[in-house]
Amino acid sequence: MDLTKRIGQRLRSARHEQKLSLADLSARTDSLSKSRISNYEQGIRRMGLEEAHELSVALGTVTPTYLLCLDDRGPFSDPELALIDHFRRTDDRGRETVLAVAQSQPDHEPVVADEDAMAETLDESEAV
Repeated sequence: MDLTKRIGQRLRSARHEQKLSLADLSARTDSLSKSRISNYEQGIRRMGLEEAHELSVALGTVTPTYLLCLDDRGPFSDPELALIDHFRRTDDRGRETVLAVAQSQPDHEPVVADEDAMAETLDESEAV
């Protein structure tokens, strides 16, 4: 399958995951018509970086590099979206704390939340 068609499939999948029609997605963009988006999805036209960015923002769950097949990491998971949302809503001190925690983790080991340990920590802090 050629690259233009793969890009189109990624766009269509991301749109379907959001349960958006072509008209809905078009309305979320500044300049892309539903026929243009349809052409991208069908592999008739290949979107450029600017269009990929605009569609990425409109969808809110994928990056431009994912849409353009430059990155294979798929749509953001619900926890990732929640983290981004909290990060954006917190103040500068909160953002610095989140970044410090993320940067303190080794790159090769994923952070796995241990809910029991977190509950124990919360119980201990409430007892003080």
